[in-house]
Amino acid sequence: MEETKLNMPLLGDDFPELKVQTTHGPMNIPGDLKGSWFVLFSHPADFTPVCTTEFVGFQKLYDEFEKIGCKLIGMSIDQVFSHIKWIEWIKEKLDVDIKFPVVAANDAVALKLGMLHPGKGTNTVRAVFIGDPKGKVRLVIYYPQEIGRNMDEILRAVKALQLADGKGVAVPANWPNNGLIKDHVIIPPAKTVKDAEARKKQKDCYDWWFCHKAL
Repeated sequence: MEETKLNMPLLGDDFPELKVQTTHGPMNIPGDLKGSWFVLFSHPADFTPVCTTEFVGFQKLYDEFEKIGCKLIGMSIDQVFSHIKWIEWIKEKLDVDIKFPVVAANDAVALKLGMLHPGKGTNTVRAVFIGDPKGKVRLVIYYPQEIGRNMDEILRAVKALQLADGKGVAVPANWPNNGLIKDHVIIPPAKTVKDAEARKKQKDCYDWWFCHKAL
């Protein structure tokens, strides 16, 4: 019996090419998203409580993702008519209109993204992939089926990646509410002895390798 290969996309890799059917029609990922940041998130199954809370959570922040040029795409291995019916149920029962497309994946697609973990049964895990405008994988998180995601953290991560790319800085823990430097960002450490000595005298430096600044 042939062993099933589990692919795990790595940070910096090209996002795997996927030709999929969605609730908004056929889509090529990441080709159709070129020039845009995107968050592709998988859920174990339609018509399940935790997944429903997640879809509502993502939709509540839909406009915030749009403001920063980031597209949301849901995904599971349910068929597209199941997605459509579930979205209708969410609209009817919870008065939330899901605006983002939902991919009807198959096992081949799920395996490309490492979404089917043998130790967690046959459903897809709660995977989160953040892709950049060049179609590169920039962040990957896998959650077990029993734990729902934090959408605010995913939005924060996209903003932090955009900031790091645009300003050439690093972003501290819990940014923009870090316990040490609040909403400041971290500047790259000194690369010469002369610069290191100068940094020690600067106001916003704990040491030459730990300096921060306001945006």
